[in-house]
Amino acid sequence: MIYMSSAQFTVTLAVAVTLCAAFTDVKARRIPNKLTYPAILIGLGLQGVFHGWRGLLLSAGGGLLFGGILMVFHLIRAMGAGDVKLATALGCIVGLAAVPQVMFAIAVAGGALAVVFTVASGRIVETLRNTLWVVAFHAQHGLQTHPTVNLDNPGAVRMPYGLAFAAGTLYWAVATQWWR
Repeated sequence: MIYMSSAQFTVTLAVAVTLCAAFTDVKARRIPNKLTYPAILIGLGLQGVFHGWRGLLLSAGGGLLFGGILMVFHLIRAMGAGDVKLATALGCIVGLAAVPQVMFAIAVAGGALAVVFTVASGRIVETLRNTLWVVAFHAQHGLQTHPTVNLDNPGAVRMPYGLAFAAGTLYWAVATQWWR
C-alpha cells in the first residue's frame, strides 16, 4: 500500500487540478467554474485540516496573492477570468509559501509556450512588434486595456494558459516536492 504525506497529497491535488484545467482550456478554451470553485474550497479545507488555523490563513493568503496578481492581467484584458480563478485555486491548494515558486514555474512555462505558439502561427515579427507596442502603451497609460492587443480582439492568437499552469505546476512538483 502506498501512503502519501499531507504535502505529497496537496502537490498531487495541485497537479491534478491543473491537468484538468489544461484539458478543458485546450478543448473548450475555458476553465470551468465547476473545477475552480471546488478546488478553492478543497484547498482551503485541506490546509485547514492538515495545519489548523495557520494553514487555513496561509492557504487564503496564497489564493489572494496568486489570484490577485493575475487579476491585474485580467483587468487589462490580457488574461481570462478562468485563469484568475485557477490561480486562486492553485494558491489555496499549495499555500502562501509555495506560491512564488509555482508562479515562477508557470511564468517560465507560459513564456516557452508563447514562443511555440508564436512560431507555429507564423506571426513572429507581428508578435514582437505588438509586444513592444503593448509595453510602450502601458508605460504611458498605466493599467488601461490596450485598444487592439487584448482578449476582445477576434484576430488575436490566443494561447490556452491552462497549459502553462499544468506544465509549470508539474515541473514544480517533480523538481521540488514529490521527492522529499
